[in-house]
Amino acid sequence: MKYLKLFIQVVIGLMLLIFSTIASWYEGSTLTTAIWEWKHTAIFSNWFNGSVNQTSDILTIDYFIYAAKFAPAYPLAMLLSGTYLIILIGYILFRDKTKLFSYFLTCIGIVFLVLCSLVSGSPTIGLTIFFYSSLSIGILAIGVAIIFLVTNKNKGITT
Repeated sequence: MKYLKLFIQVVIGLMLLIFSTIASWYEGSTLTTAIWEWKHTAIFSNWFNGSVNQTSDILTIDYFIYAAKFAPAYPLAMLLSGTYLIILIGYILFRDKTKLFSYFLTCIGIVFLVLCSLVSGSPTIGLTIFFYSSLSIGILAIGVAIIFLVTNKNKGITT
């Protein structure tokens, strides 16, 4: 029964991730008509293709950046569902190894704090939302990891 609950969580998380990814891709595709944003939003296209001169020069990942900047609801759902799936998979892998799961959560927290620093200071509301979301997830993941280590300290943490 326990495995069924985990399986259902994975399936629901994957469905939400797939739906929000498609919706974000669709919303971000308006970048092709926002020529004035190509310089500031088509970051990966500028890195890999040089300057963006036509719509065919824009890479798909830049659609997600545009959506995150100007229509952040679905990209935020992507971030949260993807994070949930990663943590759930870590829980499944390290279920009986509290210390390793704590290290896993700490690594996730560090990744989110780095992501937070990458989008800090953005003038758009979408990336400001991503800043606070990443900051919250990073602090929460590290906090939960510390709580796991402290509460299981006297119980004999397994490696």
